[in-house]
Amino acid sequence: MEILFQFAIGLSILTTAVVYGTDFFCALVLRTAFARIDDRALAAVTGRIHEVADKRMPIPGAVGVVAAVLATGIAFLDGKAAAGALAALAVATLAIWLGIYARISAPVNKELTAAVLADRVPADVREMQRTWDSVIVVRVILQGIALVALFLAALAM
Repeated sequence: MEILFQFAIGLSILTTAVVYGTDFFCALVLRTAFARIDDRALAAVTGRIHEVADKRMPIPGAVGVVAAVLATGIAFLDGKAAAGALAALAVATLAIWLGIYARISAPVNKELTAAVLADRVPADVREMQRTWDSVIVVRVILQGIALVALFLAALAM
């Protein structure tokens, strides 16, 4: 059971770190960079980023959540309550992250992708970006909590 747990928790750490790193980069670098470019460039760049990211990023995101759920179940089945509770904390924070993403970030992504595919600049492109930016720090914090909980769960097993 422990080997299966270690595989699941390791896979969750690895794939969650991909999403965490991406969000961290957006919060640390892209927010400021995007504020310094004109509206046409903002619409084009963010639209293309979301066009690609919305196809590729669900893979590590989903693998991270599924692996964390598996690790949680394995830990509890093996009688390792501390490891199970920490993995469950990771699952909960990832679920909250997903809710924020689905409710706030994804609709903006979809609009910006549609705009770039239609070769148009939305009149409210700055407001869309402000909306997206308004949750990126919270998303980073949630991913960070999940990663710490996953690492601690691995240690607690």
